[in-house]
Amino acid sequence: RRLNVRVNIELLSVSNPVHKKDLAVRLTDDTDPFFLYNLVISEEDFQSLKSQQGLLVDFSAFPQKFIDLLQQCIQEQNKDIPRFLLQLVSSAPALDHTPVSLNVVETNPFKHLTHLSLKFLPGTDAEIKKFLASCLKSLKEDKMTLEEKLKKTEEDLTRQLSYTQQHLSEKSRELDKLKNEWASYTTALSNKHSQELTTEKERALQAQTQYQQQYEQQKKELENLHQKSIQQLQNRLSELEVINKDLTERRYKGDSTVRELKAKLSGLEDECQRAKQEVLSLRRENTTLDAECHEKEKLINQLQTRVAVLEQEIKDKDQLVTRTKEVLDATQEQKVILEESTEEKQRHIEKLETTIKSLSAELLKANEIIKKLQGDLKTLMSKLKLKNTVTIQQEKLLAEKEEKLQKEQRELQEMGQSLRMKEQEVCKLQEQVESTIQKLEESKQLLKTNENVITWLNKQLSEVQLAKKLDTPASAHGGGRAAVSPHSMPDRPSFHSSGISHPISPLYAFQNFLEPTHSKTGNSQCPVPKAGTLTLFSLSLQVQLNSQLSKLSRCSDAHTVPAAAHPANKENGDQLGLDPKYFKRKDDSIPLRGLSQNTLNSEYLRPYLPTKAQPSPKAAGTPASAYFPG
Repeated sequence: RRLNVRVNIELLSVSNPVHKKDLAVRLTDDTDPFFLYNLVISEEDFQSLKSQQGLLVDFSAFPQKFIDLLQQCIQEQNKDIPRFLLQLVSSAPALDHTPVSLNVVETNPFKHLTHLSLKFLPGTDAEIKKFLASCLKSLKEDKMTLEEKLKKTEEDLTRQLSYTQQHLSEKSRELDKLKNEWASYTTALSNKHSQELTTEKERALQAQTQYQQQYEQQKKELENLHQKSIQQLQNRLSELEVINKDLTERRYKGDSTVRELKAKLSGLEDECQRAKQEVLSLRRENTTLDAECHEKEKLINQLQTRVAVLEQEIKDKDQLVTRTKEVLDATQEQKVILEESTEEKQRHIEKLETTIKSLSAELLKANEIIKKLQGDLKTLMSKLKLKNTVTIQQEKLLAEKEEKLQKEQRELQEMGQSLRMKEQEVCKLQEQVESTIQKLEESKQLLKTNENVITWLNKQLSEVQLAKKLDTPASAHGGGRAAVSPHSMPDRPSFHSSGISHPISPLYAFQNFLEPTHSKTGNSQCPVPKAGTLTLFSLSLQVQLNSQLSKLSRCSDAHTVPAAAHPANKENGDQLGLDPKYFKRKDDSIPLRGLSQNTLNSEYLRPYLPTKAQPSPKAAGTPASAYFPG
């Protein structure tokens, strides 16, 4: 069964032999006065209870925790499936003065958990008598207090009755006065309202005419502004389309030029790696140009989308203008309807006035009708206010639209400026591409001249080798032979096994082989060689030519200016058509002295210059330093 049980918890302090604190818990039932169970827990008893039930609370905090558990049970007692329950379990089938255990149980879908179980003893006869006596005392005290309260309330109520009766008589008199005043006031109000209606009609007509004139003026101004903005946008669109076409054509031309450059560079890669590096740099620049072109295309697409958005906004604004026109027409129709209703109501008011004069007894009905008319007037006034607010909002909307149009025009101007800047950047990039193309052509010409110089040097070396195989009498017939000391020989560039290690100008190489030597003593003089002939020195000097040239490679003060040499021969060690035996060093060699620089410009050496190194008709005006550096 279910019972409502009162639980009293008290802390008792005993200080006769030793100062102690006990916890007294009492169970009672308000319906059954003989239902009494007591439990007294001392600190020692609590320690045993704590060890038995595994409590984690001290004796000082135990009462508050117990109260918290009871409050949770009270909160969930009205639920169908309460979570916390108080169970009073007894060993006997009925509660017949047997010890009882009070359990605080938490219900789960898996298990019933008992948080706390306390054993209560039934009250003895003396305890029940004491409890009943205390209950009687409290009841008598409650009865006395209630009787005193009743007496006070009766006296207060009698006083309030007398006061209210007097107040009622006064209020009834005031009511009669107010009724008389109200009758006179209603007549005056009806007259005032009729006059105010006429004045307000006149004002409304004047305001309507003014608003119509203002609206027509604003409408014309807005239409003119819209037409101007549309024309400007169309002109700007046509200009942007033309610019876009020009840019696309320029981009295609740039792509075609880049492809041609790539094809030319692929052919030049096999010949020299320096040209390769320049081509790589050009490719990087081309990739940057492509990326910039793509970015510009993206910007153009964005501009086109913006233009489409602006056109859609213009269409939306036209629709808004048409909607405002429709709203104005509807308001005019409503005004006409309201005027007709006001005329009908005026007629009705006149009829009512006649009925009021004729029928004084029916004043109450007339008052109700007047109240209804006042409500109609208020609604009319509120409608007029609403119309005024609508017109103000429309003016605000028109001002906002004008601001938006101005902002869009500014954005279009900014976009035009950005497009011009980008066109200038594209022009600069095209100029850079043209300059790079010119540099490439110059590098090609330099490569051709260097190849011609290398072939010419190979021919000269082969002629020297053939001269070695000639007989010794050939040296006796040469009139331009002279003995040159090794001390009078300047530093010369070297020839490694990989060809020419340092770049050599053809003029200097020709000078090394053909310049006649003059002895420092002044006794031995060398005659100038004839035109078309190459004077050869003694056989020993000719044999030791290559070894002397290998010696001179160590000298750092060479008077040569570097030309473009083949980088692949430096790295891979390829030979330029020469046997490695000609580059062996011999210590017993005598240096060779070539012709002076003045003799090179003479007519004697013109047949020996290479024909391939002559300038092309395109570069006829270029100086000799472009083909023979230094």
